[in-house]
Amino acid sequence: MPENALNLAGFHEDAAENILENRRRFLKLFPGEWALAGCWQMHGVDVRAVKDRDDAKPAEDGTGETIYCDAIVSNAPHVLAGVKTADCVPLLIGDQRTGAFAAVHAGWRGTFAGVVFYALERMGHEYGARPEDVTVAIGPAAAACCYEVGGEVIEGFKERFADADSLLTPTRDGHACIDLLKANRDQLISSGVDPKRIYTAPLCTMCRTDLFFSYRREKKTLGKVGRLMSVVGRTTDDGRPASEDIE
Repeated sequence: MPENALNLAGFHEDAAENILENRRRFLKLFPGEWALAGCWQMHGVDVRAVKDRDDAKPAEDGTGETIYCDAIVSNAPHVLAGVKTADCVPLLIGDQRTGAFAAVHAGWRGTFAGVVFYALERMGHEYGARPEDVTVAIGPAAAACCYEVGGEVIEGFKERFADADSLLTPTRDGHACIDLLKANRDQLISSGVDPKRIYTAPLCTMCRTDLFFSYRREKKTLGKVGRLMSVVGRTTDDGRPASEDIE
């Protein structure tokens, strides 16, 4: 249950004091003083740009998460851009050349809408980051082995993605398993990101509920689900991106 683990989000399924205490413990894992920048995720394409540590503060309390977006970009030292997932795809992007970084939340809706394109575009506009320079970590998510979708999603992806057949594996009538990890990787590559700079975690959140929260798997059996948080940031020393996945 989320209240018995290091749940970092989901205020409607866990006590706020538990989540906020977990976030305080989480930030202590990083040397120095860090601020956590987050948002209320909407499965859309809006991008939040964080200027500094003070600008990041709303993510640190439950009542302050009133900024709605699905991607956060920044170049501010000691700011952690974070996205919350429990089956959706977390993408962490870092650019050593400019010191810019981004955290992106991509469920099937965000993937369909191309949220990662918007994040890369905003990184370029705000900080001069170029896709060919960035390094990307794609974190644990519901993988092609387990993420089943229905006819509406299947048809939508077939209309939007030229290689949709490579993303879909038929299961039962009107249903298929979808590979959102590959879909996001393909979008990164089409944006100009070097495939050699994209690293995908070989872990499925639905298969490994011993390690991760899974909304699709646990909501049906437990009724409550916690949230994984994936973060990326930079220090004041050399600007190199650093990331972490914490359950």
